Amino acid sequence: MFMLHSCTDTSGLTIILHTMVPNLVAKFCAERIHDTTAEEWEKGGTDVDGWHTRWETAFRRGFERADNDVAEESVAPEIVGSTAVVVALSGCQIITSNCGDSRAVLCRGTQMIPLSIDHKPDREDELARIEGAGGRVISWNGARVFGVLAMSRSIGDRYMRPWIIPVPEVTFTTRSEEDECLIIASDGLWDVISNDEAGEVARNLLRRRRRTTLSGLISHSAAQAVADHLTDLACRKNSSDNISVIVVDLKSKRRRLQRHSTG
Repeated sequence: MFMLHSCTDTSGLTIILHTMVPNLVAKFCAERIHDTTAEEWEKGGTDVDGWHTRWETAFRRGFERADNDVAEESVAPEIVGSTAVVVALSGCQIITSNCGDSRAVLCRGTQMIPLSIDHKPDREDELARIEGAGGRVISWNGARVFGVLAMSRSIGDRYMRPWIIPVPEVTFTTRSEEDECLIIASDGLWDVISNDEAGEVARNLLRRRRRTTLSGLISHSAAQAVADHLTDLACRKNSSDNISVIVVDLKSKRRRLQRHSTG
């Protein structure tokens, strides 16, 4: 059975994780990655011009620390691991750190913008890295490292080193007035629902909730309704993998109320 853990922190960090064993690597990472990333960020100094590098370094070291802590504290056996997507939001940037095959996408107007690229073993650069380290990717119910794992990066899964690595890829996206929401989900959603379909569902439901609500509905309630709907839709489409979804409404309550009062 696949188990999931997801959380949103008041600092603006949102995380999706999943693991093969309940409450082990995923739960541990959800409790630690906020702190380790923040600590590594503080070590980066105050060089404003190098903020891209500072974020990349903070996430890379934060993920590496979480991976080391899993081993050093014997959180789980070496055959257990977790993917992770972490999103940091500021007033002008969306910073996404991904390790594994969960995914974050941005709904901007009528566009769906991928904020991460799945780490799949048959992705051209990942395949080259795995084979360059002496590994093999075998087609067994999809591309898998040595016929076992269907992702090429994760936290944990140390029995698959050096082919499975805990190194995240970090992307930077400038925010826009047209941004509607973020959809951050595990592969159980994306296996059966495309980015465009998820975006259309989210866009329509969010806008409908906004039109029919005055000031009584807070932003996260509308976002929760979208997350629940997407989860139900993936279940109805017979997804065979874990399904965990977080939706972040990027339209502020204040702006929605202003539009309503002037409309």
